[in-house]
Amino acid sequence: MKFLKQFALILAVCFAGEFLHELLPLPVPAGIYGVGILFLCLEFKVVKVSAIKETAKFLIEIMPVLFIPPAVGLIEVWGTLEAKWHLYFAAAFLSTFFVMFISGRTAQYLADKADGGKDNERL
Repeated sequence: MKFLKQFALILAVCFAGEFLHELLPLPVPAGIYGVGILFLCLEFKVVKVSAIKETAKFLIEIMPVLFIPPAVGLIEVWGTLEAKWHLYFAAAFLSTFFVMFISGRTAQYLADKADGGKDNERL
């Protein structure tokens, strides 16, 4: 019963994200709204971590299985993607590189700022 309550709470947050997605005219996916709502609820102690911990851990453990339907969808539309696969690959590669670069620079900036502006020797 504990897992059902935890899953219901996570599902309620997901539905709140869907509601915001329909309500607000922004190009933000419903899942992002849901993650943001859950983050705020956890940050402001509206929801305690213990209230969703076991179910969240389970969902993370089975996450690879959740990628099977999108993979099957890609296989089904391969005829459409085949002509321009190199463009999709390039876009995925460049965007991944860009995100990694910006994340690394941001993390380094914040780490340097937390050190009081000391110039740490880097390898």
